[in-house]
Amino acid sequence: MAKTRDLQAIISHCKEYGFIFPSSEIYDGLSAVYDYGQYGAQLKKNIRDYWWWSMTQMHENIVGIDAAIFMHPTVWKASGHVDNFSDPMIDNKDSKKRYRVDHLIEAFTDQIKQQNTTAKNGMDADTMLVQMDSLLANDDFAGLKSLIDAAGIPCAISGTCNWTDVRQFNLMFRTEFGAVAAEEGEDNGVYLRPETAQGIFVNFLNVQKTGRMKVPFGIAQTGKAFRNEIVARQFIFRMREFEQMEMQFFVRPGTQKEWYESWKKERLDWHLSLGISAEDYRYHDHAKLAHYADAACDIEYDFPIGFKEVEGIHSRTDFDLQQHQKYSGKKLQYFDNDLDEATGKPFGNYTPYVIETSIGLDRAFLMVVSSAYELEDLSTDEKKDDRVVMHLPAFLAPTKLAILPLTKKDGLPELARELMQQCMPHFSCFYEEKDAIGKRYRRQDAIGTPFCVTIDHQTKEDGTVTIRHRDAMTQERVALSAIKDLVANACAFPCQKP
Repeated sequence: MAKTRDLQAIISHCKEYGFIFPSSEIYDGLSAVYDYGQYGAQLKKNIRDYWWWSMTQMHENIVGIDAAIFMHPTVWKASGHVDNFSDPMIDNKDSKKRYRVDHLIEAFTDQIKQQNTTAKNGMDADTMLVQMDSLLANDDFAGLKSLIDAAGIPCAISGTCNWTDVRQFNLMFRTEFGAVAAEEGEDNGVYLRPETAQGIFVNFLNVQKTGRMKVPFGIAQTGKAFRNEIVARQFIFRMREFEQMEMQFFVRPGTQKEWYESWKKERLDWHLSLGISAEDYRYHDHAKLAHYADAACDIEYDFPIGFKEVEGIHSRTDFDLQQHQKYSGKKLQYFDNDLDEATGKPFGNYTPYVIETSIGLDRAFLMVVSSAYELEDLSTDEKKDDRVVMHLPAFLAPTKLAILPLTKKDGLPELARELMQQCMPHFSCFYEEKDAIGKRYRRQDAIGTPFCVTIDHQTKEDGTVTIRHRDAMTQERVALSAIKDLVANACAFPCQKP
């Protein structure tokens, strides 16, 4: 399978076949906001369901919750988001366009790499990226401005290098809470959550006590998050409204490094279970750790735009629970009855440390689609031919089985409908009578349907049907009565090991 490097081809395919549409398109859209169509919504749900199943059903010590999007504003003060959740930005004085500094520099280095040139100051792309990482790690905004000026990085709109100073920009969306406007001097402001993790931390004791959970244990959650990105770009890779799948794993202090390494491996195993090549993944250790972390890395996937983060694994220490304990005045501790081998006494009360796994569902969607999309050349000496096929894993495919009566008469539609009624309760099916069978196959290839069944006149004679396999395009005769179990078994979740 030849993986495409053409992001525009993937975007066009997603729109043409009902995976993703620009939001509010009839009103000319809304920047960096997208709607998932009928096949995209189902594929997204299947990815989410597989993650949830892998985290909760396949781990006896991990449970799931669904916390509200709106939270008490002090939550975000305690978490550090009010004071620290910001990115360095820069404005071009001529175009009035605002850029996130690292994105501006990365786009420029991509350009000079493609052109096999250097920056104005003679610096090559890799050296410039190393210097940028160092400056970002030290919050050296003056140094970043000097790097941009020295390299001669222009604005993509105005073409000029007339830049403002670099400054911080808070990414949280703020809104008013309640139907009545705040009285003078009263603040009714709340934030749309920029991450789902805090809903887990504030419910730590609720879950631990009601679930009788014993450390180590985890709490998982999926849900919407919102960030007022300076530059949202690259299709659904970076959006202002997106969905996260996060798990916070609570551990005994002193064991966090072992659990961090364990979850790094387990999460990469999950990615490999999607059928994506190991060569398309890599770990990237953070050059600059967040103020709460003692270790952090990203699992990066080789998107058409290059290796980019799809999931983060972070050792968050006890920062979050300590902060919420401080700001709320409520104890968020765990009493551990297990005996410490060194002292022979129970570990007693402590604030657990946390290992976080956080994957963007929209990025996972783009990863799966990027890996699956292929334009195959099926040309022969006599005929030019190609097909677009989505090699989606069967357990993720939006539609598992297409049921296609060969003709609209002779009782074939009735047989096809009977099969449809048998299969619908067990997996998603699609029924179609229109067009030649070859055209119907190609449409199903383009949306990633792994199996197509053709009901023909032989079906009436011997009770067999033709089943077509998407990837190899091979066909075989199978008993009509065997179809439901065959497809259900092929589309079951894998055991999470590659």
